[in-house]
Amino acid sequence: QREKWFDKVFRLKRIWARFLINNVGIRHCIIRNYQLTPGKPYIICPNHASYLDIILTYISIPEYFHFMGKAELKKVPLFNKFFDRMNILVDRGSIIGSHKAFVRAAEDLDKGISIAIFPEATIPECAPTLGRLKNGAFKLAIDKQVPIVPVVYLDNWRLLPDGKLMKTGGTPGVSRVVIHDPVETKGMTESDLPELKKKYAAIIEATLKEYKSIPADAVCHQQETIFKKSN
Repeated sequence: QREKWFDKVFRLKRIWARFLINNVGIRHCIIRNYQLTPGKPYIICPNHASYLDIILTYISIPEYFHFMGKAELKKVPLFNKFFDRMNILVDRGSIIGSHKAFVRAAEDLDKGISIAIFPEATIPECAPTLGRLKNGAFKLAIDKQVPIVPVVYLDNWRLLPDGKLMKTGGTPGVSRVVIHDPVETKGMTESDLPELKKKYAAIIEATLKEYKSIPADAVCHQQETIFKKSN
């Protein structure tokens, strides 16, 4: 509850995340093309394909950041304590609630604190292929003129599938994470938002294909909509 403890709590969460995956037989391999600069704010944007993504974000990003998560997390015992003040809850069913969350995120960026957001807002049925991208993360990046860091989780969708895709209860294995160079937004205006989304999506999809993470039969009509609107 006390802001002066946030940095220590962040380190505790990183230890907690390692404890969790180590005890279920999951190892991680971080392919780090970029190292975040401490004290410089970024919008950290991972693809969202599994509940493992949250845990791996804390392991992959050692620099202090705040997570933006859905309001439903407030119902999870113990975990909800981290979202009382430190992290940011987004009530997707309320325009006012969503606005308040993004105002808080903008204030954190002004303080030099990075924000981690899943641009898809939820795990799409077509994971690991990207689903429909929301505007929030990209508009925030343009408004505050801070770079977006694309983060790609290659294997989490196999290791712990979401309920809609679940054929097994999860499996041990290696979770590979690719951290890309930032996409700069300096000089961009709101009219550049579709192009920024398109650039981000292209990086994620190219990485998934490069590492052969997309099943041959994967189809995501939501993603087709993104590109049609951007052109």
